[in-house]
Amino acid sequence: MEVKNNRFASERLTEIMLFLILVVCFAYTFPRWADPNQNSRLDMVFAVVEEGSFRIDNYVANTVDYAKVGDHYYSDKAPGTAFIGIPVYAGLRIFLDLPVIDPLMDRLSNNSAFQSTLNTEGTGILEQKVRFAIAQIVITFVVAVIPTAFLGVLLFRISRKLGAVQWVALAVVLIYALLTPAFAYAGALYGHQLSAFLLFLVFYVLFDNEQFPGWKLFLLGLALGFAVVTEYPVALIVVTLYIYAFYKLYRNGNWLKVGWLTLGGGLVAAGWMAYNTYIFGGPLTLGYSYSELWVDEHNTGFMSLTMPYWAASWGITFSGFRGLFYISPVLLLVLPGFVLWWRKAVHRVAFVVVLLVSLEMFLFNASSIMWWGGFSIGPRYLLPMLPFFTLPVAFTLQAWADKLWLRIGGAVLALWSLVVTWGLTLAGQAFPSDAIQNPFTEYALVHWGAGNIARNLGTILGFSGASSLVPLGLVLVTLVGIWIGLARKQTGIKISQQVEEPS
Repeated sequence: MEVKNNRFASERLTEIMLFLILVVCFAYTFPRWADPNQNSRLDMVFAVVEEGSFRIDNYVANTVDYAKVGDHYYSDKAPGTAFIGIPVYAGLRIFLDLPVIDPLMDRLSNNSAFQSTLNTEGTGILEQKVRFAIAQIVITFVVAVIPTAFLGVLLFRISRKLGAVQWVALAVVLIYALLTPAFAYAGALYGHQLSAFLLFLVFYVLFDNEQFPGWKLFLLGLALGFAVVTEYPVALIVVTLYIYAFYKLYRNGNWLKVGWLTLGGGLVAAGWMAYNTYIFGGPLTLGYSYSELWVDEHNTGFMSLTMPYWAASWGITFSGFRGLFYISPVLLLVLPGFVLWWRKAVHRVAFVVVLLVSLEMFLFNASSIMWWGGFSIGPRYLLPMLPFFTLPVAFTLQAWADKLWLRIGGAVLALWSLVVTWGLTLAGQAFPSDAIQNPFTEYALVHWGAGNIARNLGTILGFSGASSLVPLGLVLVTLVGIWIGLARKQTGIKISQQVEEPS
């Protein structure tokens, strides 16, 4: 019993410190200001809170991602992220209306390091822009930073349940969170990471339980429904997880309980259809149907989907443009991981779910006429499946940890992934343009060479260029030191307890 309690305490300490480290890494760099995709969502938030309307007429100038219905403009994005952002900004607005915003703006205006990141041809630091930026940072923290950090904890837990030792489970999380494009989008106001968290949460609960009360299934249904209205393509993953839930319920003779899951998802779908009908005229009519830009792409095939083709398949895997394995070659360890997982013959159903989720999102992205995702770091449409896809790495590391070639090769792959992922994420004040064929060499290295590092907390403190990352390094070193100290203290208590036990 004592050993079990000690192990539980060790696991909880690891999870807490892991969560804090991930939050610091994700939140340190501010979301990009001049990003049409993020602005489209934020415009909707401002319009609802400030004007009580979904119309973004007064904000549309900062985005090209809009839908025009009649004489009015609306966000054409899936509304889930904005739906959460609305109450967050409504609460934040109380603070922003206080006089404290004035001295903040003055400090920013006189901050040379911050001014050096601004476009010299822009309008400078205006009150409305500061308000917009603060709202974007806070909402992003709620809808992307925190969910992705929690996702890391879930990934650690499920890796342990699959038989991985602690260091392997930690490695899996750090690979996913810091060495893949998930790192870039964990601090951006997109919908990918929120959807990824909701989907992986449902997978974790289904994996970790055999008996499901109705209320839990209802909540899982809400999560699945909201994942779809946050990022439409994940409907493919939702179908797979729904079947997984039905299988587990059927195996236990409770298949009728799937109605609770359906009810939860149905309620979210009903609200989403009401939103679509109110704005776009039909329950299944999406904002993309009214987009004024990329009309040909949206009308090609089914909402830009055709059949998988070579240019897209190569582009999202190995190309220097958007290739996942170019940006994160450490994910090549996934491929033997799938084989090792199957051979080990454990959790076969979960294996099938993970494989299906990975394949269906790959085929979706490879079928899109706009597979590159505009201004982007890596194949961002694959982000919702990345935590699932990373999971088999645990089997590779667990089985081959004693092999020297894996240690050397894995270290090289991880180092390259770190350099490219962080290099792209922290370079410049915008995500790389889709006109750049190799964003790492033609964009990241250029901006790093010029000292143009994405705005971050270090910039606010007066650090410029690469030196603005020094505070991040100090905070991470401090957190790791605290972690080691607490772990040693915990170990000392265990030894002391063993000594004091009567023989």
